[in-house]
Amino acid sequence: MGIGAVIGSGIFTVIGTAMAGQRFATPEVSNTPLVHYLLTHTAMAGRPGAGPALAVSLVLVAIVCVFTGLCYAELASMIPIAGSAYTYTYATLGELVAWIIGWDLILEYAFSNMSVSVGFAAHIEAMLEWFGIHFPLRWISPAYLPTGLQDLAGNDLYQPGWHFGFNIPAFLVVMVLTVILVRGIRESARTNNILVLVKIVAILAFIFAAASFVKPAYWHPFMPNGWTGMLSGGSIIFFTYIGFDSVSTAAEECKRPQRDLPFGILATLIACTLLYGGVAIVLSGIVPWQSIMGDGAPVVNALKRLSLQQGGAGLRWVELVVLIGAMLGMISSILVFQLGQARVWFAMSRDGLLPDVFSRIHAQFRTPAVATWVAGFVVGIPAGLLDIGTVSNLSNIGTLFAFVLVSIAVLILRYREPERVRAFRAPFGPVFPVLSIIFCIVLMMGLEVLTWTAFFIWLAIGLTIYFFYSRHRSEFAGMR
Repeated sequence: MGIGAVIGSGIFTVIGTAMAGQRFATPEVSNTPLVHYLLTHTAMAGRPGAGPALAVSLVLVAIVCVFTGLCYAELASMIPIAGSAYTYTYATLGELVAWIIGWDLILEYAFSNMSVSVGFAAHIEAMLEWFGIHFPLRWISPAYLPTGLQDLAGNDLYQPGWHFGFNIPAFLVVMVLTVILVRGIRESARTNNILVLVKIVAILAFIFAAASFVKPAYWHPFMPNGWTGMLSGGSIIFFTYIGFDSVSTAAEECKRPQRDLPFGILATLIACTLLYGGVAIVLSGIVPWQSIMGDGAPVVNALKRLSLQQGGAGLRWVELVVLIGAMLGMISSILVFQLGQARVWFAMSRDGLLPDVFSRIHAQFRTPAVATWVAGFVVGIPAGLLDIGTVSNLSNIGTLFAFVLVSIAVLILRYREPERVRAFRAPFGPVFPVLSIIFCIVLMMGLEVLTWTAFFIWLAIGLTIYFFYSRHRSEFAGMR
């Protein structure tokens, strides 16, 4: 277990939308965080950002991850095989729950990678500009821009809404990595460790280089949008912690899991929260937090602005270091999550819940080629069309819902199978699973009504497929 299991590249991409939120011309219920609408019955003109208080949002998210991670560890410790939440729930709670969580994981993996791909495209654009290369804007920006697009000076480049264009870099990075996955790739612990080190170096380079340019006036007010903004920011920034659950599945590898697992989860989350919090504090102190709304590369663009100021010329090289670290980390993240998404499609097909074509193995490369290609296009095409805020919303609600189901599964299994061997058991009886459920739902409520609506539509489509198709073809169909 280590920090590499938690630290991701999302901090370089979604911190802008978490800190600055989204702003629309008129108040609408669909663009209002659910918690705000339930408490006040009033609409907002977009989702409020956390502002400088995003550093506090990160602490809240880390606490949620502690509760959820310990629940995930208990569930994983009961199953003597490697796998995802789908595998664990299928083996313990049956087909229907497994279908729901598998369908939800497809949403989570797909929109997580869309978010990273859109962020990668923004960093590609910044890299080209660093070398003085400029491409037509319509081919390097999303077709859908709900808050429009502005340059570094705040001038409007595109009005809010749809425009003719396609984010080609976001599409291409997914498709190139899909080809690599179809041909077969083995995960290397050494390569992963190197990439993690590069990401940490990039984060530290930004923090230490930009800290001397901080203007404390930018931190006031610290919580400009109140508790709603801080909760909404936490709901979006949760994306940066996706991957922490892999720490939780190592119960079988620990000599003393009841002691080592909590320590490992807590230590890695503290380390990442300090790194992420440092980025949030410095970023909100060097540029007005409102100015990074909708920015897919807010850290790099902030460095670019500083480099134009007196005494900031040296930051051009720091910008290059951050660009390289961020882009390498994003490639690693996309590769891992595309691999994970294809495995979910493959596993569900193998269990009879999806058509057999998704579990076909390539004759030469011995990989689930069809599932991998489908996963590639499912991510690549929307990544070319949608903005970072839209896709990160759906990624977060899918992830949080999956963690709610895992925590509920722990409670159910403690009641149904109390004597079952568990290499690790979350402490304090039902307290941690219950707190995990409550906090995950609270974070989900920081997302907009529109995101909740889209999520329920996705679940409804999934349940329709299950009851009219999957349950009649699964391996348990003959037993009904």
